Amino acid sequence: MAEIILFHHAQGLTEGITEFADSLRAAGHDVTVPDMYEGHTFDTLEDGLEYADRVGFGTVIKRGQDAVEDAPGEVVYVGFSLGVMPAQALAQTRAGALGAVFFHSCVPPTEFADEWPAGVPVQVHAMEEDELFVEEGDLDAARELVKVAGAELFLYDGEDHLFADSSLEEYDEEAATLALERVLAFLAAVDAR
Repeated sequence: MAEIILFHHAQGLTEGITEFADSLRAAGHDVTVPDMYEGHTFDTLEDGLEYADRVGFGTVIKRGQDAVEDAPGEVVYVGFSLGVMPAQALAQTRAGALGAVFFHSCVPPTEFADEWPAGVPVQVHAMEEDELFVEEGDLDAARELVKVAGAELFLYDGEDHLFADSSLEEYDEEAATLALERVLAFLAAVDAR
């Protein structure tokens, strides 16, 4: 089974993120979830982003990266929204990445390295009408990742940003269940390589 490092979104390490990690554990995977917010959680995305801005986005991302210093080399990185930044950075720059899964966000494949590393599969999950994903360039970045890395891009019906977090109002059970099934199939394929 896979060793997974899962990075939370801008509202912090919520119960929904913990539940998602537990779903992966129930399938036999070893999952580590660094708390980049040092125990803080927020009721709204805006409040969480304000905290990250106050602390410094670079500091938050570095906390995530520092938390995996002692992790084994062969890892699958999973990121939710803000957590995509450290997940993508590590998948592209840390030796031994076995794969990456990005929820609700994606940055250009040249953001952290000249190119996506050969042989590292990636999935991107988002809602097709999510303003943050579509209008802030994440959809374009995901489509570029499809071209250069053969990424799987899954767009779900709806407009909610953090649709896969069961502890938030915008949770979409149908989309989140399908996304989890796709992630588990992805992890099984990674394990089989």
